[in-house]
Amino acid sequence: MTHIDDYIPIVGAPTVEELRLLGRHLSGITVQNINSTAVGGGVAEILTRLVPLLQQLGVNTRWDVIKGNERFFQITKKFHNSLHGVPVSIAPEDYEEFLRVNRDNASGMAFGDIVCVHDPQPVALIERRRETGARWIWRCHIDFSAPDPAVWHFLRGYVREYNAVVVSAPAFAQRLPIPQVLIAPSIDPLSDKNRDLPESVVDEVFARFGIDRSRPVVTQISRFDYLKDPLGVIQAYRIAKKRVDLQLVLAGGGATDDPEGPAIMRRVREEADRDRDIFALFLPPSSDVDINALQRGSTVILQKSLREGFGLTVAEALWKARPVIASAVGGIPLQIAHRYSGILTHSVEGTAAAIRQLVNEPEYALALGQRGREHVRTNFLITRHLKDYMLLFLSTLSARNDVVYLT
Repeated sequence: MTHIDDYIPIVGAPTVEELRLLGRHLSGITVQNINSTAVGGGVAEILTRLVPLLQQLGVNTRWDVIKGNERFFQITKKFHNSLHGVPVSIAPEDYEEFLRVNRDNASGMAFGDIVCVHDPQPVALIERRRETGARWIWRCHIDFSAPDPAVWHFLRGYVREYNAVVVSAPAFAQRLPIPQVLIAPSIDPLSDKNRDLPESVVDEVFARFGIDRSRPVVTQISRFDYLKDPLGVIQAYRIAKKRVDLQLVLAGGGATDDPEGPAIMRRVREEADRDRDIFALFLPPSSDVDINALQRGSTVILQKSLREGFGLTVAEALWKARPVIASAVGGIPLQIAHRYSGILTHSVEGTAAAIRQLVNEPEYALALGQRGREHVRTNFLITRHLKDYMLLFLSTLSARNDVVYLT
């Protein structure tokens, strides 16, 4: 695990000293994070890095994971899709099961002074708020700018009981009687997924997967989730390949709270079996170095999401100074200034055209990547994330209970 001082060469000593000062102001306060999975997906990845660093800064921070059965996670996947605007059918008994699992988890929990609940799965734990005396924060990592009205009506009844809501992009804000705070996610430049790698490691990883580094490689790193549109990526690749020589890498894993992942992976593998230049790689959670190497060795990185909360894989690719083509959805436009630090697209055809351009214009691609890296350095590193959270914790503790916020 990295030490907070290890970031000084990247962000400077004054930034790290400021974090220490904020940590001293939170001395004696217990911050509890609660989510639904310890492995897979951006939330678990962020907490894996943030929690130990907060502890180093003197903030007593812990991380708990709720337990649920298969039916519960099927229901919460419906919630997830519906908040992204996908029509779903949720029966009254599904809502009852959702609440039962939340209440069962709450009955066995000891809560901290600040409880930070991540995403919809544990949202109903807020029922314990008044008896705990804690300050409660709901941190929503997904794009719920246009949610299904029925599901949002149900969830809103719980969300409005929190002391504050944190979102990843301004467009995600909703009409709520509580403060809403914008905190963009971040990457850790010293993690195995983002640290510098020697070319020999990149060569070894490409050779192990049978990918030819002498030919252009287009890569998308993401969970096998239909909202990441891996089948649309394959369509864009096939259109682009009519004009330029290409290989395609679709690499990622799943999350323990996502029951749809295996079915999406099977469909991707069926498509890959028809084309020896498509590499569908299902990677275990311990594959951070492999992901790092795949991004560093790729000609172009894609993130063709249909909906997106933030899309940390974009920041990861930009940090490696790779040219990125991504959908203009969710928090991705916060990371990419179109045709300055990357390319934003709206369709399969637009993605294919951008692939062709970047393969044919390597100097332009290089310039995009370099500007993208500096944008990430300024805005999306973990040190900024730590500062934002500690300021939020201090603000939440100092807020008066009788303040009324108008909708």
